[in-house]
Amino acid sequence: METLKAIILRTDDKTVLSLNLVEKNLEIVLTEDKPNEVKNVFNQLLLELKKGEFNFELEDSIEDLYYHISIEYISQLNSELSSIYKELEDYELLDEEE
Repeated sequence: METLKAIILRTDDKTVLSLNLVEKNLEIVLTEDKPNEVKNVFNQLLLELKKGEFNFELEDSIEDLYYHISIEYISQLNSELSSIYKELEDYELLDEEE
C-alpha cells in the first residue's frame, strides 16, 4: 500500500485540503459547503483506487481547527478507501498490472 501526502493550503479567501495523488492533486475546500465537489473528488479517488491501494497522511505543522478537521477527515477517508479496495478486489474490479 502506498501512502500519499495531504496538505492544507491556507489563504485569506479559503482553506483547502489538497490530496496529492501521483499524477494530480485533488482539492476539497474546507471553508465552503459544496457536497457535489466533495463527491466528485471521491469519485476520482475511486478511479485511482482501481490502480492500487493507497491512503493519505497529513503533513502540516499548524495545529489549528483545519488541522484537526483534516486529521479526522483523512482518518475516515482512509477507512473508506480500504473498505472499498477490498470490495473491488473481491469482485475482481481492479486494474492492477500483473
